[in-house]
Amino acid sequence: MNKVLRVFLADDHEMVREGLKMLIQEQADMEVIGEASSGYAAWQQIKKLQPDIVVTDISMPDLNGAQLTKRLKQEYPHIKVIALTGFEDQNYLRQLLQAGVSGYVLKRVAAKDLIHAIRIVAAGGIYLEPSLAGRVVGGYIGRRSNTGINPAGDLSEREEEVLRRIALGYSNKEIAAQLDISVKTIETYKTRLMEKLDLHSRVDIVRYALQQGWLEKS
Repeated sequence: MNKVLRVFLADDHEMVREGLKMLIQEQADMEVIGEASSGYAAWQQIKKLQPDIVVTDISMPDLNGAQLTKRLKQEYPHIKVIALTGFEDQNYLRQLLQAGVSGYVLKRVAAKDLIHAIRIVAAGGIYLEPSLAGRVVGGYIGRRSNTGINPAGDLSEREEEVLRRIALGYSNKEIAAQLDISVKTIETYKTRLMEKLDLHSRVDIVRYALQQGWLEKS
């Protein structure tokens, strides 16, 4: 029997939450286990409920979406976060990727796209609104082409495994357990990879992974 995905909703608009709840509850493999109208209330409930997926608005009282995401990824890295927003802005996307979101979905998109995003993120992938994802990848490719370096063939199989997992938001400890090597070894790989590929942040790592087509798992 397939696992039912446990979803938490954080949005300060009750009508938005009700609409999302109805949409998600219609799915046989999903259920809404809690909701909150502010970032701090969401934080308090999520600590107790431990959902699989948190769908959060960017603009909320107390803690905004980026602040909530950062707290969650520090304390509960296994919880995946999808930002649902009306802002079609690369700056918001960069801020949220840096905080650790696994999905960025616009409120204007079709309902099926949000459900698709939840399933991709639950499977370990990253979902970005297609038009913004294109800009992220385009910006990365443009920056790389200016250096004259093509990084696609520069990595060993093990280096690629480590980089994929970093891009997907796993901690060094989690990656070490998955690959059966020490945390110190993962830290060494990470430092070497970022130097080799001229990457400076998680946003750069996600950009690289998007360029390679690693992140969307159907």
